[in-house]
Amino acid sequence: MASTSLTGGCGCGAVRFELTEPPLRAVYCHCTRCQRRTGTGASASALVAPGSVRVTQGEDRVRGWTPEGGRTKGFCADCGSALFVQDPASGAIAGVRLGAFDADPGVRPSARQYTAYAAPWEPIPDDGLPRHPERMPA
Repeated sequence: MASTSLTGGCGCGAVRFELTEPPLRAVYCHCTRCQRRTGTGASASALVAPGSVRVTQGEDRVRGWTPEGGRTKGFCADCGSALFVQDPASGAIAGVRLGAFDADPGVRPSARQYTAYAAPWEPIPDDGLPRHPERMPA
């Protein structure tokens, strides 16, 4: 029987993961932290159900950075690829960076948050998505 799980990993292949349930939704984040962490104007992440992500290889290679008042940003210690959004208290994976999936994750960003901090050098496209100047409501 073929697997219906989504898979992904980092750029160098040291870290691999799978999702056992489809992502719940996806969002763009325009906060300054995401800009500095990614080197881009916004970060695109899929929000996932608790317990639906399993690291299948390289769990010991995942490192995290937890900004004050923020969630832990999980990345590969070898290549630096951005991978996860984690709860800082439990370490549970709450989100996966869209670029880390091997194939189409089946969700598209449905909103933009922290637009008050959008990079002036990358205008937000007129794509019709709801815009939230700060964190979007849960």
